[in-house]
Amino acid sequence: MKRPKLRKASKRLSCHKRYKIQKKIREHHRKVRKEAKKRGHKKPKKDPGIPSAAPFKEELLREAEQRKQRLEELKQKQKLNRQKEHEKKRKLEAKKNAATIKEKAEGKESSGRSKGKTKKLNKNSKKSFCRELTKVLDASDVVLEVLDARDPMGCRCPQLEQAVTSSGGNKKLLLVLNKIDLVPKDNIEKWLNYLKKEFPTVAFKSATMMKDKTMQEQVTKRRARVDFSETSQYFGSKCLLKLLQEYGKTQDKAIQVGVVGFPNVGKSSIINSLKGKRACNVGLARGVTKSMQTVHLDKQTKMLDSPSVIADPSNSALALALRSIIDPEGSDSAGVLEGVTALINHCSKQQVMMHYNIPDFRDPEEFLSLLAQKRGMLKKGGVPDIENMAKLVLCDWTGAKIKYYSQPPEVQKPPPYLTEQKIAEMQEGFNLDNLEQQNSNTVQALKHPSPASSIAFQSAGMTNGTIEENKVIEEASERGNMETSKEEEEEEEEEQEFTESDDDDNMEEEDDDDDVKEESQDQVTRKAKPGKRQRTPTNSKEQRAGNERSRSLSISLDKPADEDDAYDFNTDYV
Repeated sequence: MKRPKLRKASKRLSCHKRYKIQKKIREHHRKVRKEAKKRGHKKPKKDPGIPSAAPFKEELLREAEQRKQRLEELKQKQKLNRQKEHEKKRKLEAKKNAATIKEKAEGKESSGRSKGKTKKLNKNSKKSFCRELTKVLDASDVVLEVLDARDPMGCRCPQLEQAVTSSGGNKKLLLVLNKIDLVPKDNIEKWLNYLKKEFPTVAFKSATMMKDKTMQEQVTKRRARVDFSETSQYFGSKCLLKLLQEYGKTQDKAIQVGVVGFPNVGKSSIINSLKGKRACNVGLARGVTKSMQTVHLDKQTKMLDSPSVIADPSNSALALALRSIIDPEGSDSAGVLEGVTALINHCSKQQVMMHYNIPDFRDPEEFLSLLAQKRGMLKKGGVPDIENMAKLVLCDWTGAKIKYYSQPPEVQKPPPYLTEQKIAEMQEGFNLDNLEQQNSNTVQALKHPSPASSIAFQSAGMTNGTIEENKVIEEASERGNMETSKEEEEEEEEEQEFTESDDDDNMEEEDDDDDVKEESQDQVTRKAKPGKRQRTPTNSKEQRAGNERSRSLSISLDKPADEDDAYDFNTDYV
């Protein structure tokens, strides 16, 4: 049997449809031609070459060939330069890898040695930060407490100020109001008038990125478009240098100036601005400086860079979010979310909406979800990634990205450790009139944001910090004791479980023996007393009811026993 041939679908169209398609094609071609005419975009004409009748034809051809050769040589040179750069990069990476391998090998060797010899402080530990900070405070003649101009009161540490003022030995404390370019002009003037009544205050704008020899090479070769004009500008350095030099002349000796403060206030960048080049490492991450660093400005002044002051855990969530050393990327998402909620609750809602360009929100969680949707930070199924969004927001607020400002207190109440005598001692040896004039010049020289474009922020007051090393040790020891106690409790629980399971097994065996004995006794009694049951048929109903009650009681009593046995069996199995 031959298979029947299937007919293919006909390609014929009705005339109306065909003419319609042709008409649309003509219209499209007409439209394309019109657009090409408007652009003036014509087909590239072929190079006709030099006509044979033209004079100096051979010379023109030679010049064209020479141009081609030059272009090829340039391309080859560029290729060689690229290859050299790649080789340099490979060598640097190889060196870094070798260094890391060596470090790992050294770490393994050191772990094999005795514990007494290897007990050293970790550079990232809070204890080492406190130790380095106390070194700086003891060695310095003048202490510069760096404050963020957006929240100066939140950047002040009462423990640090008390330690400097009560140390004696003619030690001075100066306040440096950094990042003044992120705050409105009127607000800076108010803060300068408020702070100068307690300590001599210097207005400052540090350079966020300083040019270095290595960086100049990279910029010229790879990143020629990067503009350092805004990032490398700094204001207030001349005023601060002059103030320190004048104080050094009154002391008739070389002075050491310690720079202290909470993380991300700009301690290292101030030293770089005073030096005029990159002398200290600077970064957006918190806690870049981990030990004391000395930088010589001139023969009379030596700067001491210090690690950040550690915020006390008893502070509010807002203070811990803005002033703690822990990175938001490495910290718990719950802590970051708590910090962001505190931040948004302390700001004006309308200004936050205007800044982030988002609609009205009821609570901080809704704000984060709206912002995540706007920026495209979504999980599977289009769910907004609130946790990562919170980390980004916190990084923006701790860095120099968001312009916000806080108002100084209406009534000036100096802290209890600052008496009138102490204030006079701190201001002695400085030309305060000249300092005020220099501050006004620096404020006027800068461009400031308007109050409408920046966010009004409600400060949480001074932030408590831990400077004494003993307090940090106590916390660490408590944690260690807690861990050891937890381990001991777990071991005891395991032992108890094992003993309980053995006891339960023994009890089950005893119960089985008792049940067998009772059953044998019942059988004996039934055999011994057959007549009594036959004699009392009237009481059979009562006996049945009593038996049913006893059975129900036995079942209700047996149920918890069975459950206990099952639970013990599972624990034994685990």
